[in-house]
Amino acid sequence: MSGKPKVLYVSHNHPTIRPGGAEAYAYELYRAVRDGGEFEPLFLARTGPPVSISSRYHEGTLLTGVNEDPNQYFFYTDTLEYDWLNGTPRGKAALTKYLREFLRAQQPDVVHLQHTLFFGYDMLREIRQTLGEQVPILYTLHEFLPICHRNGQLVRTTTEKPCREESPRRCHECFPEVSPQAFFMRKRFIQSQMSAVDRFIAPSNFLRDRFVDWGLPADKVVPEEYGRLPVTAAPTRERRKRNRLVFIGQLSYFKGVNVLLKAMKRLQEDGADVHCAVYGANLELQPDEFRAEFAELLEATKETVSFEGEFNHDDLPTIMADADWVVVPSVWWENSPLVIQEAAQHRRPVIASDIGGMAEKVHNGVSGLHFKAADPADLAQTIAGAISNRKLWDELQRRIEPPYAMDEHVRSLTRHYKELLASKASEDEEELVTPRAPATEIEDVRYA
Repeated sequence: MSGKPKVLYVSHNHPTIRPGGAEAYAYELYRAVRDGGEFEPLFLARTGPPVSISSRYHEGTLLTGVNEDPNQYFFYTDTLEYDWLNGTPRGKAALTKYLREFLRAQQPDVVHLQHTLFFGYDMLREIRQTLGEQVPILYTLHEFLPICHRNGQLVRTTTEKPCREESPRRCHECFPEVSPQAFFMRKRFIQSQMSAVDRFIAPSNFLRDRFVDWGLPADKVVPEEYGRLPVTAAPTRERRKRNRLVFIGQLSYFKGVNVLLKAMKRLQEDGADVHCAVYGANLELQPDEFRAEFAELLEATKETVSFEGEFNHDDLPTIMADADWVVVPSVWWENSPLVIQEAAQHRRPVIASDIGGMAEKVHNGVSGLHFKAADPADLAQTIAGAISNRKLWDELQRRIEPPYAMDEHVRSLTRHYKELLASKASEDEEELVTPRAPATEIEDVRYA
């Protein structure tokens, strides 16, 4: 034991099992705190079907260790039925028995959740009840899953347009099989569980504003960008033209890869001298209709697009060295896409959709370019202008600022942890001096 106070990080998956941006960030944060922070970190990663094919291998427990690291644990939820509407497991034994036993054994001083998916929002209340009021709970918001039943994407099923406003009526329009009353109760349930959280971390101002609009108390939601571990920047290869693009991300409808391929098809038909490499994972998890369109577009653009599939993150410098532009064509709002930070680390300008977290993180005409979201024609026009203007690339690259460093991020989070611990200790002392008056009426725990 290190003698340091403990912070427990909770993730909905482990990047070695299923790669993803939030998972990769959570694991990098754990490693950074382990290697140089003031807290001893623990890492609890949910795993098991349907996202992972792995299943538990010890009967009698849902917990196993991860490799040789004594502070990392897998938590298997393959035995649970999951209520996707309300974000809660129908069987509660995983929370009331196994999670409770884990928390009692580890006794973390701080709990910092990166996600509750498959654990369930009930996890928040279980952590509070098991560890008590003196343990701060923080929650990093990575997308809009508490707000939106459509996988947290905030995209309308009726129009495929980004959505700015939720309500029982509007949510029912997107999902006619779910009543407005059920959506009303969904929001009440999720907010009641999230009221156990002391501080929410929002990696973008756009995301923070959406959650405050939804009902989280503004003073509980603080902006804090993702930190990035240092890397050796990819070399900038001399080329006569800056006409090589790269897409790096999940292969899904919402990430807009098919929007990019449609734009590449237009450019190919126009005879443009351009090439795009597509890197991504989890195609097998996507609907058949999306996969069929993706395959058709790949075939139609085989002269200008190469599909590279899943990649090892250690190969990112090589991938960036072969690219001039990084394209982020998501059709949903996004939060703070890690690929934008990775592009900045390797000094590659970004061509991004003009909405949400992408528009916030990429300054149009300064460090990158915007195009009209979900519009292949506008993307094709933007790419054509970008690759035909060598001076533009030079100017954009020169103005790219380095991303937020992980060591700075760890120091900032440590201040949050210490501040909350001190506040909790002060509250305990105050209660000892001044006993709480007996309740005279039922407290209303709803958000305003």
